[in-house]
Amino acid sequence: MAVQREREEPIDYGDPAVTGGISVFDREFDDYFSYEGDDLGLTYRPDSSAFRLWAPTAQEAYVVLYGSWDGPADEVLPMERDVRGTWTLTVPGDLQGRFYTYRVKVGECVGEACDPYARAVGVNGDRGAIIDLRATDPERWTDDRPPLEDALDAIIYELHLRDLSIHPKSGILHKSKYLGLAEEGTRGPGGIPTGLDHIAGLGVTHVQLLPVYDYSTESVDETQLDKPHYNWGYDPKNYNVPEGSYATDPYVPGLRITELKTLIQKLHDTGLRVVMDVVYNHVYDAFRVNFTKLVPGYYLRHEPDGELSNGSGCGNDCATERKMMTRFIVDSVLYWAREYHFDGFRFDLMGLIDIETMNEVRRRLDEIDPTLLMIGEGWILETALPEERLAHQKNARSMPRIAQFNDSFRDAVKGDVFLFDLPGFVGGGRKLDTQTKGGIAGGIQYGGGIGHYAGEPGQVVNFVECHDNHTLWDKLVLSCPDADEAELTAMHRLASSMVLTSQGIAFLHAGQEFMRTKQGVENSFKSPVEINWLDWERCAQRTDDVAFMKELIALRKAHPAFRLRSADEIRRHLVFELVPSGSIAYTLRDHAGGDPARHVYVLYNSGKETEVRLPELGEWRVRFGADHVRSLSGYRLTAGGPGMIVLIVED
Repeated sequence: MAVQREREEPIDYGDPAVTGGISVFDREFDDYFSYEGDDLGLTYRPDSSAFRLWAPTAQEAYVVLYGSWDGPADEVLPMERDVRGTWTLTVPGDLQGRFYTYRVKVGECVGEACDPYARAVGVNGDRGAIIDLRATDPERWTDDRPPLEDALDAIIYELHLRDLSIHPKSGILHKSKYLGLAEEGTRGPGGIPTGLDHIAGLGVTHVQLLPVYDYSTESVDETQLDKPHYNWGYDPKNYNVPEGSYATDPYVPGLRITELKTLIQKLHDTGLRVVMDVVYNHVYDAFRVNFTKLVPGYYLRHEPDGELSNGSGCGNDCATERKMMTRFIVDSVLYWAREYHFDGFRFDLMGLIDIETMNEVRRRLDEIDPTLLMIGEGWILETALPEERLAHQKNARSMPRIAQFNDSFRDAVKGDVFLFDLPGFVGGGRKLDTQTKGGIAGGIQYGGGIGHYAGEPGQVVNFVECHDNHTLWDKLVLSCPDADEAELTAMHRLASSMVLTSQGIAFLHAGQEFMRTKQGVENSFKSPVEINWLDWERCAQRTDDVAFMKELIALRKAHPAFRLRSADEIRRHLVFELVPSGSIAYTLRDHAGGDPARHVYVLYNSGKETEVRLPELGEWRVRFGADHVRSLSGYRLTAGGPGMIVLIVED
């Protein structure tokens, strides 16, 4: 998470004479100065390097060349003013191996910054690195993606790279590194599979990586990796460059690129797609970020009184509605999709980004591959842009095929994440049926007061745990203080069962399969690794729970009825059944979604024991949850709990 900072010195927004009297804050600024060319940043060739910088308010601009990431400048070369507020310079000869920055004079201030469009940087990311990108491709490097018919078939597994491997008994050689997740055959306590083998064995379809772009040095100093360090990485510094702390040597600019590509190729070869967590809603430091040093006042959103907008809570919001910020975001996402073969993007605090930008990203990704995922946090936050323009849940229907995390379902199932002692449905909470059913039905307007924000199920990500807030286990401990280990385990299993048998896109947090705990820490973004790591000893102790998660995932994959493609299909095939308080039940009827079963009956029971009347649709047999079936006779089912039972009628 980014840290709010006080302004260190006054910002000079430039001499109006340079821009014909048009202020950087004027609406007309984009009309006169937005640039449409595809050559921003550095274009490297062995015989020359061409630089194009967008800096309309600058009176002077220079390329500064360095021989190392931290040494003195070798050359300061003046750039020429060109069209639409850009500056250009072509330097003859082969500059590979050197480093560069841009230096600009804006008003009375001189700023020097890394190129926002840099694709390689030196250690800690203060200088761009000049390299041949094609030389960073691993020996095996293909753009063949694992098959995916529809976003609704996705089962996403959210993972922090350091969490995966840093445990002393992970069995992984490259701890805390890109290559750690690329290792096969790793084993932990008792010989259990760890790392990549463990994830692939679960049956998930996507691995979602917490931020792997280059983030702030104050979060993790790449020159001090021998000292204790940890951060989630939600404080962007260089958007188009991989984070150096995950590389085996952050001092070699191209190595982090090669190793991230190697990881993605290995995941693809294993049948796993890869989602990138991206943070285009704020920057790590409003006053020291390269955007502000090069074009002060443009890239960040301001309140009418001139103060920075702060819906993010991190001191600033990106002005995504401005043409060159939109352009930057679109270019950046497309770059990661094309150069690194990422298969999807998770947008942090998407509710701070404008709808037009998100839809343009969706349109451009569709040109590459319509199966590339777009998901995001559609939280409703206060920012200096009208609510009707923002990409949050209230406006979800204006963004087809962009999914949003369903916090209503999360809070209904496990309990409000901000009211620690309040139980959800699985913990015996009451008056949650309507809210829970809304998630089961994929967030659509189902009818009878049931429904959340979505027009279609593909706009919903259902989850009960992610990197934010308490883990599911820790929340259950807090909200059900009288429950013993066995009862907590049963509740936890029920919550995961509800995610994997609800309509919409399914999302799991790494370690959820073995009931991950962070020892009660709610916000572990910079907690010690001992709080955040995947505890492979706990995994070895809970192999039955891991096996249970595998069965759940296999169940979802085997039954298309849990992945209906449209709201109309859901309303046509999904019927909520009458059951006693403390239980929710529904049927998926008439081969829903082409399901091999004629009818599917699902019972979620949060109580001890309950008896339900089954719909008279044929001969019911147990498909899942036999341990919870006390008796099944004709159209009467007695169930134990907490737990889920799935019954089917076959032709």
